[in-house]
Amino acid sequence: MGGWQDMAAEELEQQYSPSRWSPRLGPDEVIQAHLTATAAGTQRARAGVQTLLHVPYGDGDGEKLDIYLPTDPSGTFPVLVYIHGGYWQCLRGIYLCGHSAGAHLAAMVLSTDWTEYGVVPDIKGAVLVSGVYDLEPILHTYVNDALHMSREVAQRNSPQLHIALAAPAAAACKVLVAVAQHDSPEFRRQSQEYVLALRAAGWSVSMLDLAGVDHFDIVEKLSEESYILTQVILNMILRT
Repeated sequence: MGGWQDMAAEELEQQYSPSRWSPRLGPDEVIQAHLTATAAGTQRARAGVQTLLHVPYGDGDGEKLDIYLPTDPSGTFPVLVYIHGGYWQCLRGIYLCGHSAGAHLAAMVLSTDWTEYGVVPDIKGAVLVSGVYDLEPILHTYVNDALHMSREVAQRNSPQLHIALAAPAAAACKVLVAVAQHDSPEFRRQSQEYVLALRAAGWSVSMLDLAGVDHFDIVEKLSEESYILTQVILNMILRT
């Protein structure tokens, strides 16, 4: 079986267009449904907790984050950093959770040599959902029309190519790579190969292949307490 290099341009476009793979709705409809579901979930979350919204962490207009605090924030509590998808366009214990392109960014955090910055963040766990970890195939798709990545840039920013041997502190970080049954074969391949590469480098990593979901509702369902991925994340936080 050939790799992505053997695919025609049209096939690569399809493989890296997640909305074409949902059995629930058409491409345009599933994206709109995802936006509606995540907006509704955000409103429900904001209604039940204290929030600090649109907090800047850089100078750019898009460099803002929303902070959701527990009802009683006086004690110590873990921090979950969620990074949304959208192909990069649209230190108490820290846990990372990223979806799609957000999973790529979370994986890049794991690949960072923090000693260069004089810090050692206490990252206890990372949940990477339907992510892309090798950017080179994307050079040949519509996604790069806006990104204008060169091959050198794609390789430099591919977590798959920058997995360090896990030091004791890194080995203590639990990594979960989740993928949807109805993700494209390329997304599923990338998740599987990233898991193997992390495991070979000594990382504590597991993979969760979720049946009956696509690239979008795999993360939409995180608002449901009984959803298996929600439970896995909560258990990860409680056990570490």
